[in-house]
Amino acid sequence: MSRIGKLPIAVPSGVTITVDHESITVAGPKGTLSQPLLEGVKVEQKDAEVIVTRQSDEPKHRAKHGLMRTLIANMVHGVTKGFEKKLELSGVGFRVNLAGSDLKFNLGYSHEIVYSLPQGITASVDQNTVSVSGIDKQQVGQTAAEIRALRKPEPYKGKGITYAGERIIRKSGKSGKEAA
Repeated sequence: MSRIGKLPIAVPSGVTITVDHESITVAGPKGTLSQPLLEGVKVEQKDAEVIVTRQSDEPKHRAKHGLMRTLIANMVHGVTKGFEKKLELSGVGFRVNLAGSDLKFNLGYSHEIVYSLPQGITASVDQNTVSVSGIDKQQVGQTAAEIRALRKPEPYKGKGITYAGERIIRKSGKSGKEAA
């Protein structure tokens, strides 16, 4: 039995879960999310809990058991509290501005980079920190990864866009400097 898959999911008040034969829909104070059900996995709602079970012990069903439970738990967390990722810009002249639903970056290139935020994602800018937030964990993570890919951190000076708290392993540069 999957250690994660067998755990019940607590449903807080204000959240409604609708289980269809093809999909599961979670609605809460922040919005509504929907996820197709995976093959071989059964979802039941009992009182204020959601229980995920699998049809058999075949490897393909076992692999999907914990995944389905985690996806549902992420949807419940997203419609109640939401998700947020913080990104930090470090480098001389690196700036970001919020213009409507677009982020405008100055990242040391000869031109300004405009990143349009997808539907359902919001961003806030505080000096050189960008906070990406939304109710869908996958979409928040993907958006943060796309923003980070605009200028990945480099190992020599540490310039670039990093996740908050990310540690960049620095390289020493030319080895001739240390010998002299």
